Amino acid sequence: MTAPDAETVLACLRLARTDGIGPVAYRRLVRTHGSAHSALDMLERGATRISRSVGPVCPRDAALRETDRLQAMGAHLLVHGQPGYPPLLARLHDAPPVLCVLGDVTLLANRMVGIVGGRNASSGGIRMAESLAALLAAHGVDTVSGLARGIDAAAHRGAMTAGRTVAAIAGGLDCPYPPEHGDLQDLIARTGAVVTEAPPGTVPQARHFPRRNRLIAGLGLGCVVIEAALRSGSLITARMALENDRTVFAVPGSPLDPRCHGSNDLLRQGAVLTENERDILRELPEFMEESTLFSQQAPRPAAPVRAPVPRHGSQPAPPPAPPPAGTGDLHEMIEGFLSFTPSPVDDLVRRCQFSTAAVLTVLSEMEIAGTIEFLAGDMVVRRPPPA
Repeated sequence: MTAPDAETVLACLRLARTDGIGPVAYRRLVRTHGSAHSALDMLERGATRISRSVGPVCPRDAALRETDRLQAMGAHLLVHGQPGYPPLLARLHDAPPVLCVLGDVTLLANRMVGIVGGRNASSGGIRMAESLAALLAAHGVDTVSGLARGIDAAAHRGAMTAGRTVAAIAGGLDCPYPPEHGDLQDLIARTGAVVTEAPPGTVPQARHFPRRNRLIAGLGLGCVVIEAALRSGSLITARMALENDRTVFAVPGSPLDPRCHGSNDLLRQGAVLTENERDILRELPEFMEESTLFSQQAPRPAAPVRAPVPRHGSQPAPPPAPPPAGTGDLHEMIEGFLSFTPSPVDDLVRRCQFSTAAVLTVLSEMEIAGTIEFLAGDMVVRRPPPA
């Protein structure tokens, strides 16, 4: 695969930075219209109702300013579906459209395990995080974590004693958080990699951290949880890892310590009990190619979707046509087929007998309007009305 040209990267960045276009909607728009350029043209012309459901298209000048800032920092911009994008992360149904990376981008394709846990960690928890990360690094498994206080920082430091580490952060590359970890972030950028979805200048807010957690869950072959309370971001990361077929590990803790109640509950639910690095290594594939996560080609959102081949007949279906004039009828038809039970998109295409492009366009409009949600495996489900 050849590297994308500057205009393609810029178009992808503009689409990704347009208000109201999330990761799933981004992929649907690119698949439906064949490229980010075409999707932007559709939005700017107001060709469908989706144009009225999102904010103004990100201006070209704003995207250029972002790329200039990244270049001045020595950072890289990775685009989903293009060379250099992390293959494990690309498997997520809501994989980030773009990533900003400071450091060695090739590290993002290495065998990694996420290590997360509480910010107010005990000295024993910190020692465990440092030890596990160092011993995993000695066996060629790098660590990805979130640069937070406590377990995260300990995991990063432990990994760097024998290997390298990746810090997934919630804000921009120029906005370290917490501020006292600025030097640690700089060290990781020099020896490993720092990655974020956020553009430069983004000060982390609470709503940004689930995206950071998704990066940790998506980049690793598994996720280790150490000292997590019952309500913590670490459990959100573990849930995301499970949803994406990653192995979840948990270090047991004292039942008298509320900092361990969440991680102990993970063990109760079937997480791998972890006392040392061997408990982790025996659950991981020896080579990347052995993992089913790498056995299939990562999805390429830039490739146009072809209409399904008819069940009977030898002639392939024609390429997707523009949405027909009667999209209002199609909208009503899809509404009738959808339920609170997930349905495959391919089934909707067969039932509606419209082109794949037309069905995906209407589904994208409905997703942005908040009436449906796309799930992994090209499934779609009706969202319940707000209480």
